[in-house]
Amino acid sequence: MKWKISKQYEGLLLREYLLQVRGISRRILTAIKFEGGRLLVNNSDVNVRHQLLDSDVVEVIFPPEKRSELLVPEPIPLDIVYEDDDVLVLNKAPHMATIPSSHHLSHTLANGIIHHYNLQQIPYTVHVVTRLDRDTSGLLLIAKHRYSHSILFSEQHEAKVNRHYQAIIAGQLTEKEGVLDYPIDRAPDSIIERLVASTGKRAVTHYQVKEELADISLLDIQLETGRTHQIRVHFSSISHPLIGDSLYGGDTTKLQRQALHCHKLAFNHPLTKKRMEFEIPLANDLELFLQEFKEEVTTKPLE
Repeated sequence: MKWKISKQYEGLLLREYLLQVRGISRRILTAIKFEGGRLLVNNSDVNVRHQLLDSDVVEVIFPPEKRSELLVPEPIPLDIVYEDDDVLVLNKAPHMATIPSSHHLSHTLANGIIHHYNLQQIPYTVHVVTRLDRDTSGLLLIAKHRYSHSILFSEQHEAKVNRHYQAIIAGQLTEKEGVLDYPIDRAPDSIIERLVASTGKRAVTHYQVKEELADISLLDIQLETGRTHQIRVHFSSISHPLIGDSLYGGDTTKLQRQALHCHKLAFNHPLTKKRMEFEIPLANDLELFLQEFKEEVTTKPLE
């Protein structure tokens, strides 16, 4: 990355300029120093205490990125919604983990991304910004290099990365629009399950009912916080679990994954600062479930 210093930044230390103006994290500055990166001003190597002058040209050469040994490239088809040099927006299918873990060592979205990078000769690793559970489908944001990830990570904590979900829950809500503000903690004796508990961290879910069909409801949901399993835990806690969610009491008779789909994603591009907005339809299996449910209700004989 290369920038020309304007008069307003004259007198700043290089460290201040990179941290405050360019959004480079302290972790990345440390990596530049110790892992093979370089900081240059007017083509000369400098350290972070260098004082900048008007019209100086600052250049940052980031160190090579290291890939985990688990990130073995696999030719997994990717549904790419948008891609440029800095970000990748994907439509993730259900039944696929985002990154490798002890439970899913291969055939994850990340394995497919690494294969995609290799085909393009991109020497990056996978930086997930908006991770989705294995059985959740929809829009997912990947930073293609550590610099864009650093900026997007900060913006996410400032609530500038926005996601809207569609969910199908059991039953009908009395309040057709509202907020669930209940703290979430890890369930005792489990590394996976979560529950609403006063000991947990604050979790806030905004919802709006979009459609009601007999004993199920289609919701539009926006997260204010991003706790693990937040949507699933919140609606289960008020006795309206997501259809198909076996972990939190959902009916799995006709759907074998939680009925949760990220259909809207918006963020500021890490380099251009342009507002990026994406929207996709409900996942095919969830749409089919709704259609079959409607047909069943319509054709059900009167008692």
